[in-house]
Amino acid sequence: MDKILVDAEQREVTGKKVRFLRREGKLPAVIYGYGVEPMAITLEHRATSRILAKAESSSLITVSLDGEEYPTLVREKQWDYIKRSLLHVDFQVVSMTEKIAAMVRVELVGTAPAISAFGAILISGMNEIEIEALPTDLPESLEVDISGLEKIGDTVLIRDLELPDNLTVLNDPNSMLAVTSAIEEEIVEEVDVDEVLEGEEGLEGEEGEEGAEGEDTEESAE
Repeated sequence: MDKILVDAEQREVTGKKVRFLRREGKLPAVIYGYGVEPMAITLEHRATSRILAKAESSSLITVSLDGEEYPTLVREKQWDYIKRSLLHVDFQVVSMTEKIAAMVRVELVGTAPAISAFGAILISGMNEIEIEALPTDLPESLEVDISGLEKIGDTVLIRDLELPDNLTVLNDPNSMLAVTSAIEEEIVEEVDVDEVLEGEEGLEGEEGEEGAEGEDTEESAE
């Protein structure tokens, strides 16, 4: 995997004043973790956004700051969903010799025979799973083979994954990653239009008779 590098500078502007940094094309962020004191930093907004858009939660990002390079994972990204723009990023510095937990994207690969044989639909259970490993061993994604799903109701569980010894899954091993399910047909009751019209005419007749009887009662009362 190629090295992912972003350049950063320390910043003193904090709080609501960071909006002025954004107007200047800067992205406010913080860096903290192994061997460093928490620091407020800024990065080039456009360049960093482009890099982070391609990076996964488990991707190792090297932050270059004051002549030092810090291996990090992105722990949080804050977004302006209206403008579709990054607002803030949290970088956690990690030790290259200690295992760390990170969320890894699940990618379903292959074709489930139950889809063509029985018209089943494929339901995905989890988009990410939590993996513990050394930072350099963390995969960008995990491929889950669904070619063994031959019948409706067949599943792939976390315990079915064949992973190398350097990766440990922290989720429940019985969690479902994929399942083939039957398509439920919507049953629409057929309605006889003639019967509906006859019923409406009958109701109108009854209402008319009730109205006539009411008028007779009122006239006799007067």
